[in-house]
Amino acid sequence: MKNTLDKLHSRGAEALTDEELLSVVVADGANDKQAPAMAADLMNVAGSLHSLLATDLSRLRMMSGMGLMRASRLKAALELGRREAVAESTAVDIISSDKDVVRIMRPVLGGLQHEECWALYLASSGKLIERMRISSGGVQATVVDYRLILKRAIELLAVQIVLVHNHPSGSAEPSSQDRTLTERVDEACRLFDIRLLDHIVIARGDHYSFRGQGELK
Repeated sequence: MKNTLDKLHSRGAEALTDEELLSVVVADGANDKQAPAMAADLMNVAGSLHSLLATDLSRLRMMSGMGLMRASRLKAALELGRREAVAESTAVDIISSDKDVVRIMRPVLGGLQHEECWALYLASSGKLIERMRISSGGVQATVVDYRLILKRAIELLAVQIVLVHNHPSGSAEPSSQDRTLTERVDEACRLFDIRLLDHIVIARGDHYSFRGQGELK
């Protein structure tokens, strides 16, 4: 543990690996000899920091024998990182591709254990006017009222909409319900001369773009 702290003090936190950063967070003091092995085991079991973020506290405290206090510190540190990423994502105000949407919304949706659906409302230039959560559901599905999506677009005078939701299961492949929602919203948008620019499904480490796959014209 001392070597990791020396590296942190002399070279800065950015010089530490994910595993080393984890060991600092979970350590009970500079002489904690368990922390490096605990951090290595956490990365081996979870596979990534993103997976750790998505792990609830009750399960996290059981991993690698961390206990409640270590797990609480780790959960708090991961949540601080997530909030910083969310705050940084708001600086992106022009949507020109599905990658821009993922960059904005992954910090919001990536760590959730339930589905949420959001709508991004855009001007003709692609400028982001507003992003709004449309619905929040269980692990398997979320119920979306497409009329609410259009109502807000009309209020904002938005001419383009991007739908985005997450799949906590880990697969970005759209369900039949996802495709039905896309079709209904697309049809409703056309009635008001609004363009459904894309519908994007965000999963862990992956995403699916309806437009990118040729399912929206």
